[in-house]
Amino acid sequence: MPPGQPRAWYESHNRRLKALRLATALLADGVYHPTQATDRRIRAMALRIGVHAPSDTTCRQVRVLMLH
Repeated sequence: MPPGQPRAWYESHNRRLKALRLATALLADGVYHPTQATDRRIRAMALRIGVHAPSDTTCRQVRVLMLH
């Protein structure tokens, strides 16, 4: 990671990485559409793959990533 960035930059970067990991895990598990990816399902997947439960913002980012 590049040094000297503001704290908000690191938080945003880590949030995007977490959302990408969760979206990938959901796709591998057969969840192919954002409407199938409820907050509850995303948080359950987080537990399965060993990451902290995501915030509402991260859950929204997961669904946005699944659109593309």
